[in-house]
Amino acid sequence: MIPHRLSRCTEGVSSGCASIKDFSASTSIGENTAKKLLDNFAENRIGGIKNELVYYDSDKLKSSLLAIKKGASIDEVSTLLSWKDFEGLVSEILKSLDFQCTRNFILTRPRMEIDVIGLKLGIAILIDCKHWKRLSNSALRDAVKKQIKRARYYLAKTRMKAAIPTIVTLYRESVSFINKVPIVPIFQLHSFLEDFYGNMDKLNAIKA
Repeated sequence: MIPHRLSRCTEGVSSGCASIKDFSASTSIGENTAKKLLDNFAENRIGGIKNELVYYDSDKLKSSLLAIKKGASIDEVSTLLSWKDFEGLVSEILKSLDFQCTRNFILTRPRMEIDVIGLKLGIAILIDCKHWKRLSNSALRDAVKKQIKRARYYLAKTRMKAAIPTIVTLYRESVSFINKVPIVPIFQLHSFLEDFYGNMDKLNAIKA
């Protein structure tokens, strides 16, 4: 139950300070357990406790990464994050597999934004993050079409060999494909990326 409670504990993380009692109430965790979990946070330099007050000097992303490290499920933790932190989690998963990451990359003329880019061995994986959205098949097809267009513009302005448009979602049960563009649930992103280069022939690789 510790990983589950640790993930719930991330709900109470924000800037500033609060009493342990208030923190316990906001996360629906008993005060004794909340204090133990907060001590765990403090040991990992995520806030701390002083004079019965909880002080925060970090953010939900760091506390969420700790929860995942301790065994909390990625999809459970993801539901507690904002869209911005969701993008941050996607970036951290890429970095853990030695991808060079860029977030919120802006293209101009026309203006387009790519949520997360992972670079490795001259190939870019361009990720559109869909947090909080249960997308219909038609909406997913539209998202795929737009991401393919972004990939083409991206290659026109960079020196990458190829770009792989990808959609990462919160609410999907398994990896699926539309026009060879992968739709990857967040909890399967790590395993998908591990096999990324071995499955290039199955993906819509937009080449320069």
